[in-house]
Amino acid sequence: MHPTQKTYTVEEAKRHLERYCAYQERCHKEVQKKLRDMRMIPEAIDLIIHHLLQHNFLNETRFAQAFARGKFKTKKWGKQRIVRELKFREISKYNITLALKEISEEAYLKTFHELAEKRLRQLEFETNIQKKKKKLADYLLYRGWESNLVWEKVHNTCNDKPL
Repeated sequence: MHPTQKTYTVEEAKRHLERYCAYQERCHKEVQKKLRDMRMIPEAIDLIIHHLLQHNFLNETRFAQAFARGKFKTKKWGKQRIVRELKFREISKYNITLALKEISEEAYLKTFHELAEKRLRQLEFETNIQKKKKKLADYLLYRGWESNLVWEKVHNTCNDKPL
């Protein structure tokens, strides 16, 4: 233990975590980690989390919805990647389902096609069709787009011969 490491009272920790949660949506797992990093005891952690939930600083549904919207809009992630990341953050199946409803099917498919076309333009100098197909598929799959969409796009755009 560092002698300079700050210790917090429950009230100080509450205020600190209120600001932490108000700054951006947080999941329970992040808040618990933050409190453990602040060296709070389990009883204090439970008390503070209860306080944050009661005063709407912490809301798993709101977090999941904001996360899904944000990752889709800014990072252009597909639903599979979003689901995987939310599960990693221990978000309930119910809230994951609600979060995915934040993305309209129309916007989803439009973004998918734009992303695929952008990647194809980056690969225009790749002369080996098989390599080009693999690079396009890997790129889209890594970002969490559904394999049926990816393979259909690969087949339709590099239509020399199917994979």
